Amino acid sequence: MFAPTTYAARRAALAEAVGTGLIVLPGNDAAPMNYAGNVYAFRQDGAFRYYAGLDAPGLALALDAETGEAKLYGHDPTLDDVVWEGPLDSLADRAASVGVERTAPPDALADDVRAARRAGRTVHTLPPYRGAGRLKLAALLGVAPDAVEPSSALVDAVVAQRLVKTDEEVAQIERALDVAADMHRLAMRLAQPGRTEQEVAGQMEGLAIGRGSHPSFPIILTRHGEVLHGHPGGAALEAGDLMLADAGAVAPGSGYAADVTRVAPVGGAFSDRQRAVVEVVLGAQEVGIDGCRAGALFRDVHHRASVRIAEGLGALGLMAGDPEEAVEAGAHALFFPHGLGHPMGLDVHDMEGLGEDRVGYDDEVRRSEQFGTSFLRYGRRIDTGHVMTVEPGVYLIDALIDAWKAEGRHAEFLRYDEIDRWRGLGGVRIEDDVLVTDGAPRVLGPGIPKRPDEVEAVVRSGA
Repeated sequence: MFAPTTYAARRAALAEAVGTGLIVLPGNDAAPMNYAGNVYAFRQDGAFRYYAGLDAPGLALALDAETGEAKLYGHDPTLDDVVWEGPLDSLADRAASVGVERTAPPDALADDVRAARRAGRTVHTLPPYRGAGRLKLAALLGVAPDAVEPSSALVDAVVAQRLVKTDEEVAQIERALDVAADMHRLAMRLAQPGRTEQEVAGQMEGLAIGRGSHPSFPIILTRHGEVLHGHPGGAALEAGDLMLADAGAVAPGSGYAADVTRVAPVGGAFSDRQRAVVEVVLGAQEVGIDGCRAGALFRDVHHRASVRIAEGLGALGLMAGDPEEAVEAGAHALFFPHGLGHPMGLDVHDMEGLGEDRVGYDDEVRRSEQFGTSFLRYGRRIDTGHVMTVEPGVYLIDALIDAWKAEGRHAEFLRYDEIDRWRGLGGVRIEDDVLVTDGAPRVLGPGIPKRPDEVEAVVRSGA
């Protein structure tokens, strides 16, 4: 957690941006796994944690946009709570730790919302992304669940504020990257024939937990990197496989996230083709990182990285024609069918729960309808203080190749006969977290091997 003054300043800025009405930010509740007392690992709502700092279930925050006064709602611990969970702070003490002076029991929030509405004031809420949260908001507002309407003014104010990371926040992202770096180095050492995907991912998760952290999202780890979200199974790694690991951690205490992807050659040596594709992806990532400069449209950064992929694949004989024209036509998406990256912060896809288009697009930049580019999560301008992932990839996806080849799609740019000879390579994605500064972009974290010789050396050290 940060100092109480940090949360107070965030709330003051939000109140000023919204201007009028009552802002209501519910925290998340515990989610039962199979009965009420056996719950999934708790994950706090990102907006609540940003403005109220507290990482516990059963809380809510109300903020008067006109006076700036905040109130925290929740239960004081009972004797039963103490018996089962140990000593717990009072609600007043928790409120004071984040600079809030007023507290009330949970039921008082409904009374305060009704009073605001009777006075003709707007009650501002954010989009609910959990069913239970939608039901709670519906009851609070006295409407049907499908009639819960988020406040555009509040969404826009939160997005504008949370996109810009302070030095304190950047330091927390780098704390998360310290853990993530060790997770990825461990995975590389474990990339040995006979180990299973689950074994490697389990040890990565165990390392994070042992450091007081946990994965920032379910770990993606697979010998089939062409499956973009391939989660670990019982498959044994085989010599010559490419093992793709997409994983991050959270900073202990603050919850800020890291998100990193690396590929490793199982057994310690990239084949010539694997190495060639890794170099293509590294070249595209360099273009993407260099493009993360204040004022740039991230859509354009994605485009330039895509052209670099088309150039590299052209040199390998997999594509033909003018790379710029190929990307304009969308031919590159056979190999690169997703976006270049997304914002990072308390949420690994920062604020995606508020609506991906609301966060990533605006009146200047609309989402593309072209396959591949349509999956770009963020296209608008980036600015100083934004933290973006830069994660280009090249994938050989049999089903996609078969479908496009059957209809002769982009035949002027795609050399299907040569592509067929590369099937089975899998997929390569390389991802880092990048801070937009007033000058050159800065790759955050301690540095994680990604160049072929560096990765091979780490894999061989674990053999």
